[in-house]
Amino acid sequence: MIMEVDVNAFAAAHQDGAFVVDVREPHEYESGHVPGAKNIPLSHLPRRVGELPRDKDIHVICASGGRSYSAAQFLTGSGLRAISIAGGTQAWLRSGKPVVNGSKENVA
Repeated sequence: MIMEVDVNAFAAAHQDGAFVVDVREPHEYESGHVPGAKNIPLSHLPRRVGELPRDKDIHVICASGGRSYSAAQFLTGSGLRAISIAGGTQAWLRSGKPVVNGSKENVA
């Protein structure tokens, strides 16, 4: 079973330093993403899975939740602890949370 959390639960985890992967395409990511999120497009995930931590939860986000759920399924099947963010970046934005524009990953 794939774990999925809403944007409020994710916001609390994010505040505590959660590891976040944004599986949208680079142009989507650059137009606004969760601060600190690492961009690995869904189609690149199988060959880049080695870049992800094996010792902590991986919070996966996309635009609305579909791609992140698929990514979480793949990551869980690969032995990682993945959590999909329901509602994705759209829900994050609707809740008034901060976003970063551009390609920088590690901006708080």
